[in-house]
Amino acid sequence: MGNPAQASQPGPVDFIAEQQSQEFRELRKSHRNFVFPVAIGFLAWYFAYVLLAAYAHDFMSIKVWGSLNIGLVMGLLQFVTTFGITTWYVSYANRKLDPQAAVIRARLETRIADDAAEKEEV
Repeated sequence: MGNPAQASQPGPVDFIAEQQSQEFRELRKSHRNFVFPVAIGFLAWYFAYVLLAAYAHDFMSIKVWGSLNIGLVMGLLQFVTTFGITTWYVSYANRKLDPQAAVIRARLETRIADDAAEKEEV
């Protein structure tokens, strides 16, 4: 059986320290700087649509083309907006978040590999 003192020692990575590292803070800030404004904007757009549908029947029933009215166009634009935001986020993550996360991941993987190598030597 292993030594109980060894079992209680922390692993090779101190995740609390990693969470408090400058790189992780920058990653979290970059993520929040995108997600919060976009989420607020989308929710405002969504609730505007819901409120207009509930209280502005005359406006929403204005014909745009044939039997297509503003309410239907705005409803369909909700889907377009959702896919647009998803595409925008994926592009942002690939360009900004993933490189930042890769630095953190590489450092953690190096520490884990170094710890495994130390254990093999012992």
